[in-house]
Amino acid sequence: MISQFEADVDFQGRCAVVHLSGEIDSNAEDSLVDALGKAIESNPDRFLLDFRQVQYINSKGIALIVGLLARYPEIRGRIAAYGLTEHYQEIFKITRLMDYIFVLRDWEAALDFINH
Repeated sequence: MISQFEADVDFQGRCAVVHLSGEIDSNAEDSLVDALGKAIESNPDRFLLDFRQVQYINSKGIALIVGLLARYPEIRGRIAAYGLTEHYQEIFKITRLMDYIFVLRDWEAALDFINH
């Protein structure tokens, strides 16, 4: 069953947390762009992408994430991902997304990222 993609933003201090859920594919673009745009408007110090509720990311979804990094160069060096499965961590490594997005392995690391 296909789960529609959703993205919501909340702010924890000076960190914008973008909660992602569903499947990240070409249909996710509008929601992801809207959420990231909303986060950027508030000019946070850092951004955390919460992947805990993401069920699937296809190649178009990976391309979408890469495209967002190109579209919003101001987030580079200030963005992290939390909740990626080992499989998607490996894909982030292979595609070199890890060069631009810090991949945090546990909630403790995510809290440290949020609070510093």
